[in-house]
Amino acid sequence: MPYVSYYDPTYVLIILAMVLSLLASFFMNSTFSTYSRVQSRTGMTGAMAAEQILRYSGIYDVRIEHIRGNLTDHYDPRTKTLRLSDSVFQSGSVAAIGVAAHECGHAVQHAKGYVPLKIRSALVPIANFGAKIAWPLFVVGFLIRGSMGYTVVYLGIILFSLSVLFQLVTLPVEFNASHRALVMLKECHILSQQEASMTRKVLCAAAMTYVAAAVGSLLQLMRLVLLNRRRD
Repeated sequence: MPYVSYYDPTYVLIILAMVLSLLASFFMNSTFSTYSRVQSRTGMTGAMAAEQILRYSGIYDVRIEHIRGNLTDHYDPRTKTLRLSDSVFQSGSVAAIGVAAHECGHAVQHAKGYVPLKIRSALVPIANFGAKIAWPLFVVGFLIRGSMGYTVVYLGIILFSLSVLFQLVTLPVEFNASHRALVMLKECHILSQQEASMTRKVLCAAAMTYVAAAVGSLLQLMRLVLLNRRRD
């Protein structure tokens, strides 16, 4: 019966992925915390800034809701709902306004039919299924003898590749939303030039979390491939 030895050098890839994720998360939280203490000169809250940006963009069918949690902000294209967290909804900091504007960027993408967002939305159910079933299939494939086992392993790798593809498609979507946010904040005169530079740092830190997630997924995919080669 094929097996994976107790000592598995590919664990280094998993450790590296975890370290990258932790560093990106720490950098994001630290940067947001720093600029959440800087209040904008307009006194607008994240919710108020989001409403102004949406109106400026000609979007009137998107609801703005308060959601619990810290940095749980997101835009739901299915219900056209922009949800802002505790640290953003009622805060008037440049960090909060930047995050709110970023989510508005996704709403604008949706309204304008931004292609990468459409692709990402289409990949969501497939990527979620692939991420859940890939490892069980991989393990089962290792336990099965013969060509059937190889087929199951390859199927697991293919399904996990779909979740990796989702992470990669997410990158241009997030970068574009941040770019749109900074442009709209300037055009709406919500932030001064100095405040906008602070907000840019917050959005760049947030972008690094998506980069770390994509790299982490690639490292996990690499581990699956290496483990399968060791089986051969």
